[in-house]
Amino acid sequence: MSNITRRSFVAGTGATALVAALAGCSGGTTTEGSAAGSAAAAAGGHIVVLTASPDHGWTGQVGAFAQEKVDEINEAGAYTAELQTAGAASDQIAQVEDILAGDAPAGIVIQPLDDTVQSAIQQIADAEIPYVAFDRIIEAVQDTAVANVKGDNSGIGAGSAAYFVENGMMPGDAVYIYQGDTSSVTTLRDNGFTDYLLGNLEFDGATVPEDKKWTQEQIDSAITKSGAMNWSRSDTKAAFETLLADESNAQIKWWYAEDDELAMGILEALNGGGISDSTKEVFYETKPFITGCGGLNEYYEVIRGNSYQDITANLGGVMSTTYSPSMIQTAIQDMVDYLDGKEVPQDHVIPCENVTAENVDEYVGFE
Repeated sequence: MSNITRRSFVAGTGATALVAALAGCSGGTTTEGSAAGSAAAAAGGHIVVLTASPDHGWTGQVGAFAQEKVDEINEAGAYTAELQTAGAASDQIAQVEDILAGDAPAGIVIQPLDDTVQSAIQQIADAEIPYVAFDRIIEAVQDTAVANVKGDNSGIGAGSAAYFVENGMMPGDAVYIYQGDTSSVTTLRDNGFTDYLLGNLEFDGATVPEDKKWTQEQIDSAITKSGAMNWSRSDTKAAFETLLADESNAQIKWWYAEDDELAMGILEALNGGGISDSTKEVFYETKPFITGCGGLNEYYEVIRGNSYQDITANLGGVMSTTYSPSMIQTAIQDMVDYLDGKEVPQDHVIPCENVTAENVDEYVGFE
C-alpha cells in the first residue's frame, strides 16, 4: 500500500473514496462472497452497523465515520444501511438479540465494546448471518467472521521503537511504557515494541540495525510498564506526576505512550504544577522523546509546533503512529464487497505510519 493511499485514508473525507482499494490490502486468508450475498446484491439487502456511542475522542469519531459510510451506501441504493450505537456492552448484546429476533439483515458490521460481546457474536454466526468485526477482535470467534478489520497494533509498537532507535536509543536504555488497558490491543502494542528491538519484527520494511539490537535480558531489565491507564489522559497525568516524585525517574529519556490521549497526559503533567521545577529541569536535560498513537488532532498540533511550545522546545521530539477511526469505513466496505460476491481478506490489518514534525502536515487528525 502506498503512503499516499494511507495518508488519504487518515484524512477522513478521502477515506470513503479509497475504502474499496484498501479492502484488498492485506495478507492472510480471504473470504469469498456467498451465493446468498450475490442474491442480496441483486435484490437489495439491509446492513446493520453496530459501534460505540459517538461521544468524543477516537470512539466518537468511529461513529461519525460509520454514519458517513452508511449515508453513502443508502445514497448508492444497492443496499440499505443503518447505524446503531451503544454505550455499554450489555446494550450492544441487547441490540444483537433484537436484530436476530426480527427479519435477518444481509450482514452486520460490529465493533465489540468488550469481550463479553462474544456470546452475541456467536449468535450472529449461529444464525448464519455474515458479519465483519472491527477493532476489538475476539479470538474465540474470529474465524466465523467474514473479515476482522483492525489497525496494525504490533506495528504501532514497532513504529515507536523504530523512532527511538532512529533518534539514538541504545540497547539497555531505560524505557517507560504507558499502557492502554489489559486487552489484546495493549499486549500487541507491547510486543510489537519489544519484537522490533529484538530483531523479530519489521517496521516500514526494515528490522532494527544489528548494532542496535536488544537482548531479552535488556528488554526485561530496562523496560518498565505502567499497568492499565484505561486510555485515560487524566490517569496518565496523575501517574506521571507520581512517577516523577522520585527524581531518578526523571532521567528516563524514552517514553512510549500507547495512545495520543496518554501522551497528552504526560504533556499536561509537565505543563502543570504537580512536578517540581527542579525535577522538570532534570527531565529536560535528557532531551526526552515521547510517542503516541491514534491521530488526535490536539496532539498533532503539538507535533506541528502550534501548542505546548515551551515544553516541546525542551524535548528531543514527539511522534504519533496512525490508527485512524476512519478504518470503520473499510470494515463496512468489506461487508459490501462480500455481499457483492467479491473476495475480502479475513485478517484485514491496516498498516500504520509514524507522524513526525517532518510529515505531520500530510495528515488530518480527528477531534
